[in-house]
Amino acid sequence: MTNLLTGAAGFIGFHVARRLLDQGERVIGVDNLNPYYSATLKEDRLRQLLEHPNFNFHQVNIADRAAMQDVVGDLKINYIIHLAAQAGVRHSIENPFAYVEANLVGHMVVLELARQQAALKHMVYASSSSVYGGNTKLPFSEADRVDEPISLYAATKKSDELLSRSYAHLYRIPQTGLRFFTVYGPWGRPDMALWLFTEAILAGRPIKIFNHGDMHRDFTYVDDIVSGILMARDNPPGSGVGTGGNGGTNGGAVDASTAPHRIYNIGNNHPEPLLRLIEILEDALGRKAERILEPMQPGDVKYTFADLTAIERDLGFRPTTTIAEGVPRFADWYREYHKL
Repeated sequence: MTNLLTGAAGFIGFHVARRLLDQGERVIGVDNLNPYYSATLKEDRLRQLLEHPNFNFHQVNIADRAAMQDVVGDLKINYIIHLAAQAGVRHSIENPFAYVEANLVGHMVVLELARQQAALKHMVYASSSSVYGGNTKLPFSEADRVDEPISLYAATKKSDELLSRSYAHLYRIPQTGLRFFTVYGPWGRPDMALWLFTEAILAGRPIKIFNHGDMHRDFTYVDDIVSGILMARDNPPGSGVGTGGNGGTNGGAVDASTAPHRIYNIGNNHPEPLLRLIEILEDALGRKAERILEPMQPGDVKYTFADLTAIERDLGFRPTTTIAEGVPRFADWYREYHKL
């Protein structure tokens, strides 16, 4: 099978590519290696992937229509796994147009490529738990209203879901959107809390804890996320999965039409206090953190909690990695990667 994977040098994309390559599949990887965080880290991920003969990489901006057409060329793409995006809730306040280009224009370019692929079986794309905004009903369900985003990042991700829904309806392109919940693990992103905390603690610097530590996150280990992505990929709408076996359902009843489009939460279904994560990290590093308590940041939320009823029912997905297991694995990787 031939997979077009956008965001291949990113955190989740790297792990998805590695799993697919280990399964003997072909991966056409696309990434623009933008400087939002260290290009060196992305290049180090790529170096591992390029050891596989079935991996081809193209440094391309997904919003560049002509360049993306050149990448695909005459290839027969069986699956698209679209993970490329401009990430970061807080950064979207500082640089909004980067989100419009990558998350809106880029998503449209990928949808147009999908429309042209006669061999395409399914397109899986990344949404985000950020679409739930300030929802107070817990856990977050796909049936909840998500039309009041509190960050531009969230607004672009909800917009992507709507664009995909329209293309599924108009052109019968089977698609599944996955709302990721706080993914962490080895090779993770330097702008995420776990990396920032680890870096500061090992350097003897204080860590900033927002909302005075009163935060809960549905931390999800990257290996579990990859398993869920591939479960979704292998079960496109119309293949008998989904409520009532109807390919037009949307997992959590987000869309009851007959369009072959579904939305699923993909998380850990077990929100953890941020302070608990820090305690586990301190134990793994053998050092205590100096803590600075800060107010809530603009665009951030106090609580995330994924209702996994739909994805477990339809795909059999259940996460298996607790933070007591996953955080030490990240800490070990971080020390090895940085030779500490």
